[in-house]
Amino acid sequence: MKMSRRNVFRFGAAAAAMAAVPRARADETPAGGVSFASVKESLRFTMPSYKGQCRFMVVGDSHLSIDDARGEPFRQYSGRMAKPYRSALHFRTGRPIASPDGFEYALAEAKRMKVDFLALVGDIVSFPSEAGVEYVRRRLDESGLDWMYISGNHDWHYEGLPGTEMALRAEWTKKRLAPLYQGADPMMASRVVKGIRFVFIDNSLYEILPEQLSFWRQEAAKGEPVALMMHIPLYMPGYGPREAGCAHPEWGAKVDPHWQIERRPQWPEAGHTQTTFAFREAVFSTPNLLGVFVGHVHRHFFAFDRGHVQCAVAANADGSFFDVRVNGGL
Repeated sequence: MKMSRRNVFRFGAAAAAMAAVPRARADETPAGGVSFASVKESLRFTMPSYKGQCRFMVVGDSHLSIDDARGEPFRQYSGRMAKPYRSALHFRTGRPIASPDGFEYALAEAKRMKVDFLALVGDIVSFPSEAGVEYVRRRLDESGLDWMYISGNHDWHYEGLPGTEMALRAEWTKKRLAPLYQGADPMMASRVVKGIRFVFIDNSLYEILPEQLSFWRQEAAKGEPVALMMHIPLYMPGYGPREAGCAHPEWGAKVDPHWQIERRPQWPEAGHTQTTFAFREAVFSTPNLLGVFVGHVHRHFFAFDRGHVQCAVAANADGSFFDVRVNGGL
């Protein structure tokens, strides 16, 4: 869903959000005096405690299915995800756009805008082919942009490949996705750009590990404005477990109809771990939180909790991205 009119949200007194898009309560005490406004893909933050200016882009769900002869032994595991997202309607022009042109368009726009940072929030590739990863890394290097990447639930997933999801993620992030991490820990990493601490957490299995919770607490405590980058949205009231499933109280086997199609284990009957719930609580209790930026749902949505905003970016398969500007003071 694209935003067709101006929507301005101010923490503590939010105006109406997009029609037909449910949202969490936004009539709560403002968090750190942060204000937020959105016009289509352009997001604007004002944070009184921040003393600089920063412009960054968020890209997710490009779903590139680039492959070559090296991928032949894995065709039975990549076949389904090799078919979708080959064409779409450009989010701005409405004209047909073919993969990988959505990704290329975002890179070109990032360069034109001279963004300070590019955040890639997962499902950039639809499966971990060598050709796909090589293409993404080469184009990012050629762009000259400062960038970081975190995996989505498809980047590392060859559907139907035997093994537990935890083991498969560990194997394929190391075996194939490693060039996209630029030497950083695939599960958690951070970088400070223009005075903003960008924290990347892999929640591609919907769950949070204890070491990731500790990492978030340590990074958030360092004091800078902190932006959390993940693939799957955190639970927000008013959203279902397949929209905002990380730490959703109803997440589990009963609401997982796609496990057979995706050829993966079904979500557990017991639901989330207490660590995952604690992570969500820690995030939205962070006083210096700028916002949470995610993908996965293939449409823009904005939702609020305790004066903090979560921004989900539409799928980059049609060229979509977020252009985010952060300013200090009012």
